[in-house]
Amino acid sequence: GRHVVASLKQRGHWVRALARNPGKLEETGQFLEPSVRGLVDDLFAGEATRPETLRGLCDGIDAVVSSLGITRQNDGLTFRDVDYQANRNVLDIAEQSGVKRFVFVSVFQAELLSGIGLVQAREDFVSDLLASDINATVVRPTGYFSDISELFHMARSGRVYLIGDGSARGNPIHGADLAEACVDAMETHVEEIAVGGPQVFTYREIAEMAFRVTSGKVKITCLPRWLSDLTIRAVKPFSSRLYDLSRFFATVTQNDFVAPPAGSHTLEAFFRQLLEFEE
Repeated sequence: GRHVVASLKQRGHWVRALARNPGKLEETGQFLEPSVRGLVDDLFAGEATRPETLRGLCDGIDAVVSSLGITRQNDGLTFRDVDYQANRNVLDIAEQSGVKRFVFVSVFQAELLSGIGLVQAREDFVSDLLASDINATVVRPTGYFSDISELFHMARSGRVYLIGDGSARGNPIHGADLAEACVDAMETHVEEIAVGGPQVFTYREIAEMAFRVTSGKVKITCLPRWLSDLTIRAVKPFSSRLYDLSRFFATVTQNDFVAPPAGSHTLEAFFRQLLEFEE
C-alpha cells in the first residue's frame, strides 16, 4: 500500500489513503516500506473490517487500489474477516460512491493453492469484484521480497530450512515494482495481470544468496515433504491461521511460480538494504 501511494504521487495523482493506524505511515516499515505520511493528500482513519468507520471513504474518488489482507498482525481476525470481508466492505463503499476503477492484488496461480483459507478468501472476493459493475483488474504477483525475507532471517540465525530439494523456481517482486504494475493497471481494461520480478531463482539459490549477504557459512537443511506435511497437520488444532500460512508457504516453495518479469529491483540488493536497516 505505501509503495502504491508513492507511485501514484510520482505520477501526479491526488491520493486518499485508508489507514488503521495513521501514525505508522510516518515510519519506515519493517520491510523497508517508505514513510508516506507527507505524500498523502487526504488521510482517512478507519478500519476496513468495520464498515461503519468507512463512510465517506470513496467520496470523490475515481479509482481504488486494494491489497488488504492479513500479514503478521495478531488481533484475532481471520482471513475471512480481512482478505474477504474487509475488501468487500471497501467494494460496497466504492460502488455506492460511483468509483469507476478497482485494482485488487491477489495471488499468482491461485489454482495450485485452492483450499488454503488465505487464498480462498481472496479468490472469493475476486469473484465478487469481477461480478460488480466497477471496471476491475486483478493483479497476481508471484510473491513479495518481504515474504522471501524469511529465508534471509533464517540465514542470519545460522541455518535455512527448505521443504524438498529447493529446486522450485520463482521470481518474487519488490513492493515498489508491484506498485508500478498496480498503477499501470488503473489505466488498462485487462481483467487479470500476472507479474513477477526481473530475476528467476531456485529457493536453494535464494538461501545461498542470503548466506552470502550475511557473510555466514552456508547451512541448508532440506526437509522431506512427508515431514513437512506431518508438522503442518500437527499445527492445525492450535492455530488455523498458522496452519493455512504454513500450507501456503509449503505449496509455493515446492512449485514453480514464475510470471512475466517486471521492475528493476533485485533481491540481493533488498537483502543488503535489510541487513543495513536491521543493524
